[in-house]
Amino acid sequence: MKARTKNPARLIPGIIQPIQALLGAVKKCGVPARTLELVHLRTSQINGCGFCVDIGARELKKAGETDERLFAVAAWRDAPYFTDAERAALALAEAATRLSDRADPVPDDIWEEAAKHYDEPALAALTLHIALINCFNRVNVATRQVAGSVKWEAFEEMR
Repeated sequence: MKARTKNPARLIPGIIQPIQALLGAVKKCGVPARTLELVHLRTSQINGCGFCVDIGARELKKAGETDERLFAVAAWRDAPYFTDAERAALALAEAATRLSDRADPVPDDIWEEAAKHYDEPALAALTLHIALINCFNRVNVATRQVAGSVKWEAFEEMR
């Protein structure tokens, strides 16, 4: 596989800083970093973004995530490795990513379960994080960014 173009965030001057600011603000709103990374990985799996799946798995592994949990993210409902709060975040991520799969894309029961575990600022951060990851996935899939193609240091600079 070959990328169609360089990562668009690297091609347009001044784009990386606002992206970093958005991600940084989301990370300060009370959702555990590991939960945000699990959401990143699951959202990227759903969207078929190999580039982001690779990065998400590497970030989780670097943060000390176990292989059992990494291997089970795609099947989180049937795996015993996730907390109720993580499950609520993953359910919200799936619903907010698969908007066209049902008439009520994010039903009240999914939202209310997430609201049991996250206060309003954290829920806002989680929702924005899901939207950002979906954006990144769409850009990377459209431009065919290749998993493992970015030097880790360059990625870290963007985060």
